[in-house]
Amino acid sequence: MDQNRTPYFQALLDYVDSGVQPFHTPGHIQGNGMDLAFREFVGDNICAIDLTPMPGIDDLLQPTESIKEAQRLAADAWGADHSFFLINGSTSGNQCMMMTALNPGDRVAVPRNSHKSMLGGLVMSGAEPVYMRPEVDEELRMDHCVTPETVAATLEANPEIVAVYLVSPTYYGVAADLASIERIVHDAGKLLLIDEAWGPHFHFHPALPLSATAAGADLCINSTHKMLSAFSQCAMLHQKGPRIRLDRLAMVLKMFLSTSPNLPMVASLDVARKQMATEGEALLTRTIELAQETRARINEIPGLYCFGEELRGRKGIYALDPTKIAVTVTGLGYTGYEASEILRRRHNIQVELADLFNVVALFTIGTTRDAAERLVQALREMARDDRELDMFAPSGILEQRLKRGNFRLPPVPPMRMRPREAFLAEAEFVRFRDSVGRICAETLTPYPPGIPVIAPGEEITAEIVDYVRLELKAGVRIQGPYDDKLRKVRVVKE
Repeated sequence: MDQNRTPYFQALLDYVDSGVQPFHTPGHIQGNGMDLAFREFVGDNICAIDLTPMPGIDDLLQPTESIKEAQRLAADAWGADHSFFLINGSTSGNQCMMMTALNPGDRVAVPRNSHKSMLGGLVMSGAEPVYMRPEVDEELRMDHCVTPETVAATLEANPEIVAVYLVSPTYYGVAADLASIERIVHDAGKLLLIDEAWGPHFHFHPALPLSATAAGADLCINSTHKMLSAFSQCAMLHQKGPRIRLDRLAMVLKMFLSTSPNLPMVASLDVARKQMATEGEALLTRTIELAQETRARINEIPGLYCFGEELRGRKGIYALDPTKIAVTVTGLGYTGYEASEILRRRHNIQVELADLFNVVALFTIGTTRDAAERLVQALREMARDDRELDMFAPSGILEQRLKRGNFRLPPVPPMRMRPREAFLAEAEFVRFRDSVGRICAETLTPYPPGIPVIAPGEEITAEIVDYVRLELKAGVRIQGPYDDKLRKVRVVKE
């Protein structure tokens, strides 16, 4: 196919150039009714193509013209049989995968370090999770990927499983052995669903991990906005092979997608595809080289560690995405949250992620050499022995725990109810510190990375209460609970 074409973007331009007088939504009418300050900032062109589906522009829910062609081009670029544009991020993609592949009561194997949107898919579909333990790295204190051996053992112990759902890569850039897992899953007659939100670029460069479509996943999602150039909220869902019912998938997409999508977002997906298909390898070569150079420079700074290829082969680490710069800062006495705050307040640098131990900076096709230099210099300044003792001095919150040697990531809690049953059950609120032994009815998720510490249907343990209170003390933002300060937690009523 001619990957230089952008049929949907061109359809919007043709509509604007035709001089049509609009009497339709959106109400600002191509910017004429928009607040002047906002319009002057965003520009006339973006207002002009903020339209609504109509003849000649096509309908995202029932594409027959330019969107249909744009999605065919995307499928060709990513090596899928069919690709679908999403305008509510990979969150909607995870939910669409679950609703397409699973029925109420079906069992699905899922890693316990999945994004919280997977739990939303379980609640909506009524499926029952069989949790697979990802490999825990006690040195880096993070979860990696599920191994082929874990997948095989899970299927052998639970032959009634309908589908296997995986996360690859992780937020930190660690990828699973997808080729081996694909053989295991499909030889067992199961479906393979992959959350590849952080790997939309994998398919376009040989130095990056194997993409989910190349591995033969039945369904996978890409957050095209995360590492490529599409607008925020833009993602794609790719389908491959004969195992997924396309009529069911189409019906689910119609249920989840908006009838009034933001058309500039849809157009940005079309253009981001063209960019990757025609320039992707060259753009990514520059990005990878810059990231690797920056990683080496950070590792020269005393007290900092930025992991890379030296970890390949460690359990749960089959491949690595070099464009994720994960910097462990505990050697300086800081938590990741404190380091993130220093980078923002002192150096005007905002990282993608902070956790108790690390900060993560993304290197994408939009990262410049000047930006990389600023990051390195800021980290070097943070590591100076003679740095000022002021409001940005280490708090020691984590250091005390590490010195005592009693810090461990909490084990996966027992599942006492299906997520859907707990979510819909009659609930009550109890003090969080007194909630040990109760069945959680909501999701507690440090965000980012968006991996739930506890999910609906799981038993709240003492280790989880202790860990979450430490995270809160360190400054984490918890998503999910009704009480955003987590003084009380929603539990299933006894």
